Amino acid sequence: MKAEPELEPMKKPAPKPIRLGVLTPSSNTALEPLTCAIVATVPGLSVHFSRFKVTEIALSPSALGQFDDGNILAAAELLADAKVDVIGWSGTAAGWLGFDKDELLVQRIQERTGIVATTAVLALNELMALRQIRKLGIVSPYTADVQHRIVANYQQAGIEVVAHTHEGISVNHDFAGVSPELLWQRMDEVRRAAPEAIVTYCTNLRAAHLAERAEQTWGIPLLDTVSTTVWGMMRAAGADPADVQGWGSLYEWA
Repeated sequence: MKAEPELEPMKKPAPKPIRLGVLTPSSNTALEPLTCAIVATVPGLSVHFSRFKVTEIALSPSALGQFDDGNILAAAELLADAKVDVIGWSGTAAGWLGFDKDELLVQRIQERTGIVATTAVLALNELMALRQIRKLGIVSPYTADVQHRIVANYQQAGIEVVAHTHEGISVNHDFAGVSPELLWQRMDEVRRAAPEAIVTYCTNLRAAHLAERAEQTWGIPLLDTVSTTVWGMMRAAGADPADVQGWGSLYEWA
């Protein structure tokens, strides 16, 4: 009697491709490599970028004018050409401009492109709400006046900034030059005030990879704003942020 041929094991279907579209300040050099590294091991997921002009972070009219919705919407329309599943603004301007600025922005992106949208700051605030975080430590590269606006906006939202540091830099390109070693030192300073979370508040800082070390050393989550953008985009696109491994516990928050 002839032996039956062995059946080949069923192959798992390939995951549905998911495209993340990221809006990027033009002078930023940190968030693109970091974002790609964060999602590198997530099957079927790719990241695509569109830039608009941002070179200075300050409270002058010219600096604030860089975040006019018209500039951002034009960059978002270019991402729509790539048929991305979500558009994320990987920038923290709403920290000093007001959180409602980003709420309006995502609404306008969705109206203009038909694509769901999120931002670094809205995702950060959502993460804090999930864990009922009310005491925050902030590490940023910004000038004192910008930092004070950020602190005031969180206090108005009922979140106490128990400690914060800033580097007094206004040139956006130079933020990426702040070393991870110095950022670690600054985080060590703010963690002594016992915050419930630490935020590295700028998407041109090389800090996202420090999250697991911070959690293992101090038991305090690091909510880096490059990572919060990725978390928010994955959730909005229907992907599971928990597929990201090695970049901090925030990806498991749901």
